Amino acid sequence: MSRAMRIGTLSLLSLTLMLGGCTFVKLTPGGERVRILDAQDVTQCERVGNTSATVAEQVGIFKRPPEKLAQEVEHAARNAAAEMGGDTLVPRGPLREGRRGYDVYRCIR
Repeated sequence: MSRAMRIGTLSLLSLTLMLGGCTFVKLTPGGERVRILDAQDVTQCERVGNTSATVAEQVGIFKRPPEKLAQEVEHAARNAAAEMGGDTLVPRGPLREGRRGYDVYRCIR
């Protein structure tokens, strides 16, 4: 393998590792206070609406790790719920193609 090929391969590997560790959606202070529960846990709560969150499944040619996608979608939804005055989220289904819907509740008085 030529020196140029080795450098290119190492650069590509380094970029992949760096992107795999990146979290592009950060929690806001309000989002940090939003929790995620199951539907049976919010029967005494007030529903304030719904939200959905979407993140990119790929960055360029690189497919992002599923656990990072799930984390970022959750962060985006928690941030949105806080902006709506909610403190609790209930997922409405699985993560699909970088998107997930949530119901937003206010449970803590």
